[in-house]
Amino acid sequence: MSKWFGTIGFETTEETAPSVYEPQLVERDYYGDVTKNNRRFDNGSTANGEITVSNQLSILADPFAQEHFYSIRYATLYGGKWKVTDVSVEYPRLVLTLGGLYCG
Repeated sequence: MSKWFGTIGFETTEETAPSVYEPQLVERDYYGDVTKNNRRFDNGSTANGEITVSNQLSILADPFAQEHFYSIRYATLYGGKWKVTDVSVEYPRLVLTLGGLYCG
């Protein structure tokens, strides 16, 4: 198990004008562990193929992450932003499963 430090992106909804709500990304830094390190190359319907990871990060969650775990969109790992496809709450930790590259 290796140590990890990176950014996690949360998508929150903010009121920008009366009765107008827009999604906003909030980035926060966290420490944790890489508990599973796996990648898959899919050469399916695209010309260059797609790299997908199924890594798992176990982070020590602060109160913000505990309250907003449902709005986690991505985590940084190896210089890229990866989609968070699954979040498991194992208090006081959150276990994040990563998928493909995040393009948002």
